[in-house]
Amino acid sequence: PSAKKPLPDEKTEASGTKPKDTPASPDLGAEKTTSAKMVMPAAGKIIRGYDRKSNQGIDIAAPAGTAVKAAEAGTVSVISADTNGKGIVIIRHAGDLLTVYVGVSGATVAKGAKVTRGQAIGKVAAGDPAFLHFEVRNTSKESFDPMTYLQ
Repeated sequence: PSAKKPLPDEKTEASGTKPKDTPASPDLGAEKTTSAKMVMPAAGKIIRGYDRKSNQGIDIAAPAGTAVKAAEAGTVSVISADTNGKGIVIIRHAGDLLTVYVGVSGATVAKGAKVTRGQAIGKVAAGDPAFLHFEVRNTSKESFDPMTYLQ
């Protein structure tokens, strides 16, 4: 469309003048939402999802030695090993929830210890592949899809 009147002259700054200070744009990719009930217990890719019948948690591939973190604040109720010798840590949380971490080496917490959300509790054990198995259960031992708590 044509204008009946000419457009006003555009005001531009002469070259060499300092631009106005503008705040830096936030790095939205680095931002984390706080609406999730729990934090991811290890940095890595989920290689096996939840299935109530065959995999009552999620498996997170991570290099051996990767930090394993408490998904939420709570009290360590179990430090043990499964029949294959994989380290197990179980943390009891408010609301009668338990989080189960299997494939942990070098646990850095003790039974009865209070832990905070995101606190390191051990490391991912060596394996082929190395991974952390993570479960969310209630005190009746019923399992829930961890992703509903992590997203």
